[in-house]
Amino acid sequence: MSLAFRNEIDIAVWLAGGAIADIVILPRSRPPVMPLFAGKQASSLHSVLPRLFSLCSVAHQAAYLSAIEAARGEDAAADTVQHRVAAVIVERLAELLRGLFVGQLALDGTSAAAIRVLMHAATVLARVASNAAPGNVRLEAVSQIKSALSMLGIIREDQPPGQRSALAAHLANFDGEALLLPAVEQSFLSAADDLDVLGRLLTEGASFSNAPELHGRIPETGVWARWAGAEPILPLAAGPAERLKARIAEVVRLFAWIDDGEGEFEGCAIASYGLGTRRGGAAVECARGRLYHAVELDDDDRIVRFDYLAPTEWNFHARGPLVRSLTGSLPAAGPHGQNAVRSLIGSFDPCVGFNLNFHEVGHA
Repeated sequence: MSLAFRNEIDIAVWLAGGAIADIVILPRSRPPVMPLFAGKQASSLHSVLPRLFSLCSVAHQAAYLSAIEAARGEDAAADTVQHRVAAVIVERLAELLRGLFVGQLALDGTSAAAIRVLMHAATVLARVASNAAPGNVRLEAVSQIKSALSMLGIIREDQPPGQRSALAAHLANFDGEALLLPAVEQSFLSAADDLDVLGRLLTEGASFSNAPELHGRIPETGVWARWAGAEPILPLAAGPAERLKARIAEVVRLFAWIDDGEGEFEGCAIASYGLGTRRGGAAVECARGRLYHAVELDDDDRIVRFDYLAPTEWNFHARGPLVRSLTGSLPAAGPHGQNAVRSLIGSFDPCVGFNLNFHEVGHA
């Protein structure tokens, strides 16, 4: 069976009188999982997930296993849950670090060396969390991450990056005049939406998961949504700089939890739900937002229904958060404004690449 699917997003920005008048998004197409999963033994598919989902594969595995347990009416042992949470958090940290540093910054030799150490140590830490490396490697990896973050100017959650760091220079590039954003009402996906989302995944399948909406709402998910949930006052115009600062703060918070020994995690990292006889679902907060898996089993533990919903489908919906943020905004003329638009799109962190094109209304 062919697994061909369109693994990129096309974004067309239409300008009128210097303002962004419209955003047209042609979304990616997702892996055809139901034809692959239908009729298979539930226990046989866990090893398939990393081949289908190369990004956030640990989160997908945690969501799948938690959904299967919920469908069976089983409760995972406390140490099993703790192990899954730790693995998800380590993966979230590694993905956020990759999004911050890989291919994004102009680096001097010192910063480049620190990033190489950082990404290698994050990879080692992920193997430790997945039981694929000896536990005595953990302390060295944590020490290397702490040292590399310090060299890159990331020290405390409530402090901006060090003034001479690559991140500080990167933040300075986000000139507020390059992209003037309108104030828009923001809506965020949360655990309160889980049962609604999972129920519709099971009843509507791909017609819902390809273009999700909740009774007219298309909420944002991801770092900015998590940050917003902890902040009493939220800026209505969330530009690249604000979103980058929220990402840096989350990196510091996640690493502090890992450095402290991975105790109780404050946040809904993994949640599972029984959805009726032989039906279950799970939600996992991964790097890019809230990931859902929903499953129905027959009496022989074979897959009857399965679907998943990734964060990208919310954030890059044709009427979703990115479109709301950009429509009506005023980019500076020329490459400066176009780069600011590209930076804002990148701050929504799609799990696939995107193509961006600009057009003038009235021109073919």
